[in-house]
Amino acid sequence: MSLIRWDPFADVDSIFNRMVPGGFANWPRMAVEGNGRKLDWAPSADISETEKEYLIRAELPAVKKEDVQVMFDDGMITIKGERKQQKEDKNERYHRTESFYGSFERRFSLPENVNSDAIRCESKDGILTVHIPKSETQKPKPKQISVQ
Repeated sequence: MSLIRWDPFADVDSIFNRMVPGGFANWPRMAVEGNGRKLDWAPSADISETEKEYLIRAELPAVKKEDVQVMFDDGMITIKGERKQQKEDKNERYHRTESFYGSFERRFSLPENVNSDAIRCESKDGILTVHIPKSETQKPKPKQISVQ
């Protein structure tokens, strides 16, 4: 049996994403930290499945693979890391900044039929791909149970 972690705001996010045009649904949220506020961002991710594996593709532009950690623990895959801001040039003036920098973390619950020992990752062209192989599960055979 698989336990599903409850997220009390998942339904609110789902309703909001259906009501708001696509561009606004993926904007980062404000998070209160100490006395100030900071933008809390998380990379977009696509989850798919083939006959042999599950795939998680996370968009991580301008994030070095050394700055990303992928961990598997208790049926969850965690992708966390940091997108570092480039050093400012004293002669350069910014008129507008739309990129988000800082730490991020995404967690994904996995089904029970995964081979956690064979999980692997690759990073190419700003996309982190996590390959999660399925394990061979045998379907239970029908069994006659005698009534006593």
